[in-house]
Amino acid sequence: MANKIAVLGSINIDTTYRVNEFPKPGQTIQALSKSSTGGGKGNNQAVAAARSEAQTYFIGMVGTDDEGKFMLENLAEEGINTDLISQNKEIGTGTALVTLNSAGQNDIMVYGGANQAMTTEVLTGSEAVLAQVDFLLAQNETPQEVTLAAFKLAKSLGVTTIFNPAPAGKIMPALLEYTDIIIPNETECQALTGSEITDEASMQAAATAFKEMGVGTLLITLGSKGVYYSTPSSQGLVPAFKVQALDTTAAGDTFIGALASQLSKDLSNIVPALTYAQKASSLAVQKMGAASSIPSAEEVKTALTR
Repeated sequence: MANKIAVLGSINIDTTYRVNEFPKPGQTIQALSKSSTGGGKGNNQAVAAARSEAQTYFIGMVGTDDEGKFMLENLAEEGINTDLISQNKEIGTGTALVTLNSAGQNDIMVYGGANQAMTTEVLTGSEAVLAQVDFLLAQNETPQEVTLAAFKLAKSLGVTTIFNPAPAGKIMPALLEYTDIIIPNETECQALTGSEITDEASMQAAATAFKEMGVGTLLITLGSKGVYYSTPSSQGLVPAFKVQALDTTAAGDTFIGALASQLSKDLSNIVPALTYAQKASSLAVQKMGAASSIPSAEEVKTALTR
């Protein structure tokens, strides 16, 4: 049975331009195509959790503009509870401009908008929801003061907190003290620990560093190399599935949402849950778009049996 998940995070409209090669400074190029879809790390992780059959609640903020209305409808269509999404009358919905090259790599420019306007008031009325979920997910695209307040409330209710420190940046020490599971990639891990991730020994050192900061479980996403995990009782490396990537935009978000849908609170199924999440991510990168590329539980389970 899948988990109950609450996501505190960002909601964006993503506009993607496909190009053969990224433009050089001062250069004007022709785009091959343009498309718009729902995005934002919070949105993507919530969609990934919901499509993997987790009962999913969202805490966030959009504008009162057409983009905000679209995103509220979009999330509701995914079966995600939107009762705790506030609407800002003065600041517009977050947007992201994605440039995607022929190798499947991307550059992203983000306008935070309503995501960055959030205050702890967005948590009003959230206690009843948090009291019934297994995990609370958050990322670094919304104010850390809000995330800290949410994590404190969640921990007081016995909820396991998961923090994805993306995009990379300085993190409040107090926030890490209330984080049970942290999921950075190699770059974000180095930004937080000051040590480059080069081999398993450096990963173990990072796990020790995070434990000293108050985080008991570390998962480092390593792209095509898989994911390293360190829990209070075990550690190891789960390899990635080898695929030809078409668009890596939501790979990490798909992994995190899918993982949260499957992971036991006692982490007893850490390897099967990581394997499921890796497969979900591998399916997502073979399709175009962010949320639009995220697979369903049935697609993931079917692919795992092949």
